[in-house]
Amino acid sequence: YNPWSLGKEKRAEWYKDLELKDASEADLCLYIGCTPAFDNRLQKLARTAVEILQKLKIDFGIFGTEEICCGNEIKRLGDTWSFDALREANTEMFNGYDNIKQVMTISPHCWNTFANEYPGLNPEVQHYSVFLAKQLEAGVLKPAKKFEKRVVYHDPCFLGKQNEIYDEPRALLQSIPGIDFVEFDRNRENSLCCEGGGGRMWIEIEHAPDRLANIRVQDAVDMGADIIAVACPFCLLTLEDAVKALDLEGKIQVLDIMEIINTTI
Repeated sequence: YNPWSLGKEKRAEWYKDLELKDASEADLCLYIGCTPAFDNRLQKLARTAVEILQKLKIDFGIFGTEEICCGNEIKRLGDTWSFDALREANTEMFNGYDNIKQVMTISPHCWNTFANEYPGLNPEVQHYSVFLAKQLEAGVLKPAKKFEKRVVYHDPCFLGKQNEIYDEPRALLQSIPGIDFVEFDRNRENSLCCEGGGGRMWIEIEHAPDRLANIRVQDAVDMGADIIAVACPFCLLTLEDAVKALDLEGKIQVLDIMEIINTTI
């Protein structure tokens, strides 16, 4: 039920000191996803998502240890039988909660899978960038504190190329006071893949200077960016690894959009 082969009780570690509602107690469910639940770096991102929703006074719950993998990676790796089993289990769980009207995901991979590959799923599923952009438009989300950094946005494949969601992440970033927002030459539908999807997160690859994540980071450095903003957990880990591989720590940083937004509200 997760690509890390860890027991489901481990899913509780990221929120063990937080008092969060069960999914049965709210209209909105925050779906964490496997990597933000288990990976030490991304557990911080899961907590950031919680902090933002709490600051916006949005009522939400989580599945907790009952949450299981969406099945995106196992399907991309070719094991459709296991994907079908996960889809059946998730559909039964989601639809079993009559109170849940919306689900917000941290990962665009999870969102794409639920939205496009789960026929019969009752709740509306949105990636956080779309959900928060709606809160911005409605005046609920109001970034107020300055973030005076040069920030370049990296389009995740499953948000951008696969589903043409380009404007919402940019609207979130451009709403932040003081930000110097710039664009990669290769952006939107021409964005460069980070190579973290399709199961490659779980494959050890020898260091090579022509890896796309390395090229992406070097492009950001060359344009004088302080921050590479991402909207995908895989992009975050892959690009951070590239920063380390290129010995650029201290010169450029990779942050999720939520991590930036959270410092401004």
